[in-house]
Amino acid sequence: MYNLNQTEMTKIDYAALYKSNLLENVVPFWMQHSVDTVNGGFFTCLDRDGRVYDTDKFMWLQCRQVWTFSMLYNALGEQSWLDVARQGAEFLKKNGRDEQQDWYFSLTREGKPLTQAYNIFSDCFATMAFAQLSKATDNAAYAKVAIDTFHKILERKQHPKGKFSKAFPGTRDLQGFSLPMIMCNLVLEVEHLLDPQLVEQTIADGVNTVMKTFYQPELGIILENVDMDGKFSDSFEGRLVNPGHGLEAMWFIMDIAERTNDTALTAQCVEIVLSTLEFGWDKEHGGLFYFLDIKGNPPQQLEWDQKLWWVHIEAMIAALKGYLHTGNEHCWEWFEKLHRYTWEHFVDQEHGEWFGYLNRQGEVLLPLKGGKWKGCFHVPRGLFQLWKTMERVEKSEYSLAKS
Repeated sequence: MYNLNQTEMTKIDYAALYKSNLLENVVPFWMQHSVDTVNGGFFTCLDRDGRVYDTDKFMWLQCRQVWTFSMLYNALGEQSWLDVARQGAEFLKKNGRDEQQDWYFSLTREGKPLTQAYNIFSDCFATMAFAQLSKATDNAAYAKVAIDTFHKILERKQHPKGKFSKAFPGTRDLQGFSLPMIMCNLVLEVEHLLDPQLVEQTIADGVNTVMKTFYQPELGIILENVDMDGKFSDSFEGRLVNPGHGLEAMWFIMDIAERTNDTALTAQCVEIVLSTLEFGWDKEHGGLFYFLDIKGNPPQQLEWDQKLWWVHIEAMIAALKGYLHTGNEHCWEWFEKLHRYTWEHFVDQEHGEWFGYLNRQGEVLLPLKGGKWKGCFHVPRGLFQLWKTMERVEKSEYSLAKS
């Protein structure tokens, strides 16, 4: 047992804690409660103790769960995880796409379309899912789904919403951060199936867009939306900051920088991580805000001051990877600060898995473990990343500093 109230833990304690929470708590929760053994796929709308409270199936969460169990199988070799991933993939192959081969947003329990293919992120996570599963199975059909979907994303990326965009063209045309951010990670997931030249070009485009278009050096912060020339738009959308997105992107790009030993890029990522944490931290109640206005104006998102699970675990990964690669003491201090807040507020010691949504004061706002937006992805992926990164830290030149 670990004393979760202690203020100092060695790195090996952290690694063991993350491994234990992943393999003995989080993964069993989803294995026990989420698999639809009748129709295939997964239930993601689970209450605190795992009861299914809604049976609609959301494509990006279905795909994320296939990816999660495929990734865990590829890393750790548990056959039951591969079986779960495969049955989810078969449900998706059968029901998940429209006639144009774009991925729906949601289906009924049985697999009938509910919401049209308006959201390109369904396609992004489908690519991840089938690419990871193809590694596990060497199945050509799964590989083809991943390759075809990735190329569809490239075709749509300039106009990701297509006919479903609500913006009136030509008045305030903006480009969003989410897709370039995801592409930096997505291309690495499907790298084994693509032409190397396409991989390197996609990486270069993604990193350049994140670091030179959406990162605003004079602000020290990544913005969620900029105009088509990459300039600041003084509007609700243009002033919007999502600290979690910026932090998640920085560990994606640190992984890319490590491929080529680009220490300058890593150092820039660490600088952005630290400035984002300082900007996004709630100095009154602790935790990271969900949304903020870069000028300090009232955000238009009513949930702006909520504290969300994924924001905090992605922040932990970014801070820890920053420390791994640079030994920056501020990264370690932030990591410990984030760990204490996260473990105290999000981890459900009684029923398993993590709470997703807290109010500003850190109290549980919704006791659900999954829903339309929260599924089997950020927590298991994050715990795996933290476990393995902490093991690397323990072996690094910086390990003596905090042991």
